Amino acid sequence: MERRDEQAIEAVKLYYQQGLSQAEVASRMGLSRPTVAKLLAHGRERGFVTIEIHDPREDASEIAERLEQRFGLACARVAHGHDMAEDEAIEQVGRLGAQVAAQLVRDGMSVGISWGRTMSALAAHLTRAPRVGVRVVQLKGGTSFSERATHDFEIMRSFCEAFDAEPRYLPLPVIFQDTAMLSIVRRDRVIERILEEGRCVDMAVFTVGALGREALSLNLGQLEDAEVDALLRDAAGDACSRFYTCEGDIALASVDRRTVGITLDELRARPVRLLVAGGRLKAQALQTALHMGLATHLVVDQDLALALLERQGGATPNGVLDGTPLGWEHLSNNSLTHINCTA
Repeated sequence: MERRDEQAIEAVKLYYQQGLSQAEVASRMGLSRPTVAKLLAHGRERGFVTIEIHDPREDASEIAERLEQRFGLACARVAHGHDMAEDEAIEQVGRLGAQVAAQLVRDGMSVGISWGRTMSALAAHLTRAPRVGVRVVQLKGGTSFSERATHDFEIMRSFCEAFDAEPRYLPLPVIFQDTAMLSIVRRDRVIERILEEGRCVDMAVFTVGALGREALSLNLGQLEDAEVDALLRDAAGDACSRFYTCEGDIALASVDRRTVGITLDELRARPVRLLVAGGRLKAQALQTALHMGLATHLVVDQDLALALLERQGGATPNGVLDGTPLGWEHLSNNSLTHINCTA
């Protein structure tokens, strides 16, 4: 081996392995600093050392592409970062979700929104992006009968301020005490018009909820204890407060009949459906929702994305367990055309 190669190897070891500065390497080897710089360059050219740059944003982009392929999504975005606490994951997803929402909202659109922690985080990160003729429609009731708050009005206000939009508030509880009372309320023409607008929005922005004793959807003072127990036993999660099983079926029909807002079939029929979710605890709820075809666009944190890709199988819109990627384009025509939407 030539003397120059030997010197280059010694220099790259001191510089890259031991972390010495070029001046320190020069002092150690009894050489000038410019000579050390040339030896380091020679070492790289000869392949004695290779430099690899690991950009976590590239990992997130690759994971997003895998999600798009797995679930037939038009677009997926992943907030990069490993082992984030749930609050941090939701915050990062909210930040990225706000960017995606702003890219998707166009002049003249009607935008339906839900509520929840992730939706609150998204709304908090929205910045002014004025549009013309945009309407923001509340997709489900948000009145609480407990100390827990949905922050539905605050989320609506943030969206309207960001896009110079007209609001369509739905000032109702999301789950009524009985179907008779719900029927009476729905006779109000203003309420029915808002519900109809929600069924026909151009774009829906929503999240999914994982079920546990502390889940917001179960603690609004609108469910009996027996109903909570049944949902904890049978439901995989909820989207727009519509509880579904791992097979993609309605988890508890008696509750679903009392629920105010867009149904899962109506949600699935919307042209653009942006689903935002943060935290690994939502893996089962999100996987089922994606296999049901509820989303066209997805924003998640990196840990949740990896958890999704590690899982196998899921519910199809026909209620059949399947490991095949399924997107909204696979839905039957019947499930897309039974909603009567008028301009």
